[in-house]
Amino acid sequence: MRPKLKEFLAEAVHGCVRKGLLPEEELPDWQLEPPKTREHGDYASNLALLLAPRLKKNPREAAQLLLSNLPPRPDLVDRMEIAGPGFINLFVSDALRREALGEMLERRASFGCSARGEGRQVEVEFVSANPTGPLTIGHGRQAVLGDAIARLLEATGHKVTREYYYNDAGRQMKLLAASTRARYLEALGKPSEFPEEGYQGEYIAEIANRIVEQQGDAWAGEDPERFKVFAEEAIFAGIRETLDRLGIIFDVYFNETSLYEDGSVQTIIDTLRSKGCTYEKDGALWFRGTDFDLDKDRVIVKSTGEPTYRLPDMAYHVNKLRRGFDMVVDIFGADHESTYRDVLAGLRALGEDTSRIRVLIHQFVTLLKDGQPVRMGKRTANFVTLDELIEEVGVDAVRFFFLQRRHDAHLDFDLDLAKKESDENPVYYVQYAYARIASVLREAEAGGVAVPSSLDECHAERLVEEDEKALIHLLVEYPELVDRAATAIEPHRVVFYLLDVARSFHGYYNRCRILSDDAETTAARLGLVQAVQSVIASGLSMLGVRAPERM
Repeated sequence: MRPKLKEFLAEAVHGCVRKGLLPEEELPDWQLEPPKTREHGDYASNLALLLAPRLKKNPREAAQLLLSNLPPRPDLVDRMEIAGPGFINLFVSDALRREALGEMLERRASFGCSARGEGRQVEVEFVSANPTGPLTIGHGRQAVLGDAIARLLEATGHKVTREYYYNDAGRQMKLLAASTRARYLEALGKPSEFPEEGYQGEYIAEIANRIVEQQGDAWAGEDPERFKVFAEEAIFAGIRETLDRLGIIFDVYFNETSLYEDGSVQTIIDTLRSKGCTYEKDGALWFRGTDFDLDKDRVIVKSTGEPTYRLPDMAYHVNKLRRGFDMVVDIFGADHESTYRDVLAGLRALGEDTSRIRVLIHQFVTLLKDGQPVRMGKRTANFVTLDELIEEVGVDAVRFFFLQRRHDAHLDFDLDLAKKESDENPVYYVQYAYARIASVLREAEAGGVAVPSSLDECHAERLVEEDEKALIHLLVEYPELVDRAATAIEPHRVVFYLLDVARSFHGYYNRCRILSDDAETTAARLGLVQAVQSVIASGLSMLGVRAPERM
């Protein structure tokens, strides 16, 4: 609906150009948006305000001139008015509303999807937790955010690769090995020394007990590497199971170690040196970060000869860009706020195009129970796993609640609210709208009422109530909402929109009887609620949330 109206208004500009009233140049970035109140029309435009200086008129005069260059279009608008300082208000025709409803009934599940991405290749990297422990609720927010972004991009015509990057070496993995070995010896009743910064969660003892069951005391004198491999496999299997429960499947698991094995890390060092972007100091190799907009230089190889984590991250991103992705989306936690800037600076030093990289930093999650925070700390036994959260509130609530806020806003996850089966619970509220419509359709079919499948069958001219018109206008905004959410990489916009649709539908359902003795009005309203149901199903699918037929 909106694209057709924008094209119609643009014709007024072209008319002024043809008459020599305006220069033939690119239009300013003008808006056509629903006004705050329906009394001001279905859409309002600021076009006249932007063109007034070029027309050498005040905005209201400019608006009048624009409207005088438009022919009557009863198929699009009933009337147009000039309001306030020079806004053009458009009142949409019933014919255009009927056409929009027809498109929704025709396209059904594909309504809202587009080919805007034109098959562009996008890599979305998310979760990327090293296999040192089960996924926590912090990982959960990132997992759901990344998957929803991937779904949005796929719905808008992009070809998406979901990627998980991890490291099975380094200090943290050594601590994992030492922690597992200590618990293993402890389970055998042998002397053991638990590492000072070791992983103390109960899962370490469970892994150690599994080794005892399989190997007895045969590993008592084994090198820690055996324990590392065993623990890593056990933990990674658990991570994959958790992700499977959330409906998240990765296309690529990329191991950091491979970047050392194929020489990529050394290539980065050699290239930075050859470009004069490094220097040696105190036995370490430093990157001249201040030459590339960093606040200070950074160590990339320690005096021990061990690279810092920034170096393999640079190599990994070079690898991503060389794989030909048109866009790379990195999703990191707040603890990566400074790290990613260092990596991007390194890439610029290497001559790479960083404009293709979008970095999203999500903020922390506070889990609330009885109104009080539940404390977390991954290296101690006091943390909440993502599996525990799923078991507590279910997959749908986990996904919906994690997507309720912008990624860069702190998130309070209210356990008590997530478990409520009432209108207070946002995911329940949206799902219930879908299930309510499913119940109406079942009732209609059971009563022998024909459920329309196309515009020709639904007598859309009977949709004359203001609630019905408002609901149609909200539904037709969906495709543009999806496009905007995908462009901004902000899936929370879909959440807000679905809540608006559910609110409008529930209000309509309570005020207007859908099944009545008037066959044509019933058919019209059944057509409308089917459109509502399709949009809710599509939106929930983009969030990875179920659309239940019964609740």
